Amino acid sequence: MNKDQYSKRYFLTLLIAMSLNILPLSNLVKSLNPDWVLLVLIYWTLAVPERVGVFNAWFLGLFVDVLTGRLFGMHGLIYALVNYTCLKFHRRLRHYPVVQQALFVFFCLLLSQVMVFWIENIQGTAGLTWLFWVPVFTGTLCWPFIYAGLRWIRILGHIG
Repeated sequence: MNKDQYSKRYFLTLLIAMSLNILPLSNLVKSLNPDWVLLVLIYWTLAVPERVGVFNAWFLGLFVDVLTGRLFGMHGLIYALVNYTCLKFHRRLRHYPVVQQALFVFFCLLLSQVMVFWIENIQGTAGLTWLFWVPVFTGTLCWPFIYAGLRWIRILGHIG
């Protein structure tokens, strides 16, 4: 598969993830909604680390900030940090079963939420309730399905 076909599939999955992030949902359902873009980014970083770098994650995070109206640079910092962590451990994680990968994804999502809380706390807009942490758990539960779906897309196109 050439690089152009890879890019199309990569950007299509990210576009779908961004659409899921900004769906107009009720407050309860929105609080259950994990960071789909981060989950897709984690998958592609683990699957084809030579094609997804820290700069790519940072730029994607800036785009998510603009898309969601959050503090500019917040998601860029978070995605770059999580992406760096994934790149650091990708050789080990690729050989782990999906359940053990889900534990790693849990800690990545937890790191992301802690960073969001920290940045919002500096701004003075942090409101910490138990619902704030729910996307970490829902994202972890969604990981096996995201992994299977994106792996199917990657294998279908023979990427990596």
